[in-house]
Amino acid sequence: MNKKASVPEKAKPFRLVKYFTFTSLVVIFIGTVVLSFLTTHWVRSVQYEKSREFARLLVESLNHQVFMQFILPVGLKYGKIELRNQEQFERMDSVVRSTLHSFKVDMVNIYGMNDIIAYSFSKELIGLQNMGGTSYKKALSGQLTSKMVQKGSFFELLIGVPKEVKIITFAPLRAEKPLSPISGPVLGVVEIVQDLSNDYRRIFRVQVLTLITVSGVMSLLFGILIYVVKRGEDIIRKRAMEQLKLKEQLSQTKHLSSLGEMVAGISHEIRNPLGIISSSAELLKKKIKKDSALIPIANIISEESARLNTIITDFLNYARPQSPNLYPCNLIEIIEKNIAFLEPQIEKQNYKIQVDFPSKPVKVMADADMLYQAFLNILINAMQAMPNGGDLSIAVKTSPEGVMLLFDDSGSGIPAAIKSKIWDPFFTTKDKGSGLGLGIVKKIIEAHGGQIRLDNRPGGGTRVIVKIPFHHGD
Repeated sequence: MNKKASVPEKAKPFRLVKYFTFTSLVVIFIGTVVLSFLTTHWVRSVQYEKSREFARLLVESLNHQVFMQFILPVGLKYGKIELRNQEQFERMDSVVRSTLHSFKVDMVNIYGMNDIIAYSFSKELIGLQNMGGTSYKKALSGQLTSKMVQKGSFFELLIGVPKEVKIITFAPLRAEKPLSPISGPVLGVVEIVQDLSNDYRRIFRVQVLTLITVSGVMSLLFGILIYVVKRGEDIIRKRAMEQLKLKEQLSQTKHLSSLGEMVAGISHEIRNPLGIISSSAELLKKKIKKDSALIPIANIISEESARLNTIITDFLNYARPQSPNLYPCNLIEIIEKNIAFLEPQIEKQNYKIQVDFPSKPVKVMADADMLYQAFLNILINAMQAMPNGGDLSIAVKTSPEGVMLLFDDSGSGIPAAIKSKIWDPFFTTKDKGSGLGLGIVKKIIEAHGGQIRLDNRPGGGTRVIVKIPFHHGD
């Protein structure tokens, strides 16, 4: 009877450990979910503030360029500003687009003093009146205002991934006083629209991946715990039924030792993810009062939070899809600029460049700066494949669908073992290479609706084939 009565008594400590461990895992998981949402909210807040500051800098740059390159020269030439004049409008358009061509700006509107849109990226908006609203009036009084506009279904807004997210900034367009830090009178209002939809989708994907990862880790820990608990309960039952008191004591000692190892192992497995998860508490520092008892805890984990933020930032800058500013450009001129830039290195290392270009300009709708970067990376890779000099040929061929560019070098070609990895980010065979060069080239070409392929030439060397369509729509 004593033995039977002793079974529940011996099982109680184990059950307490089991319940405590299960409860701890549940609390940790719930805390992880909450911290994930807080982290996402913080990242979105940081994204909004950075975009707002970015818009302010863009407005300052645009204000300076418009005043110096448009208002002053046009005022001197014509006596007054009239954007209905085609020549003046084209000049304004050239100044605005050249200033913003390398930045991700969705829309630019410039209002006159009577709330009429005098200039816009969209010709349909030009001439519309009373479109600025309260933000326009604040800009006239010298204030810079920004607001976020989100569009989507109720569910999309609820989970934080709206179909469309834009930041609209209104700022005064001022006259500038040379050699004076004081700005002149307000001449109009500039409206800049930034599209953050893709950034918000990336943030949401990171949040989903975080939740999936944490759920997977917690599921694994639950599975291990259940297995260990069942085994432990079986052992306890068997040992509790043994006849000899000494064996029961030895069995109890073994059980305690086993339980100790189990708890130590689980604690070790929990400590690492818990430490990283807890680092998200850094986000609460700005909302906690300085005299709060939570400040020391937040300070202890701030270093891990900073490291995590750096890793996330490096990843978005490489993902941000590159949005080309499409306008008619001559591919031959772009390649000739590449060759001119590389001319000193070509002469120094005895490279021989052969070109096969059509007699007429080859114009496509593209972003000349982005294609210049892509072609330059291709040429540099070809030259690096021939460290002692060699032949490099460039051919441009046209078809009704688009343009095909062929870059041939006389290097050693691409080894079969690494051919499947050449597009992988951070993969490189160079001592100092980052492994992102070809990845960036591919992103640029694909952003133009084109294709890129690398092949080994039958006679030796590598051929890079780039196809760019004449017409490309998003």
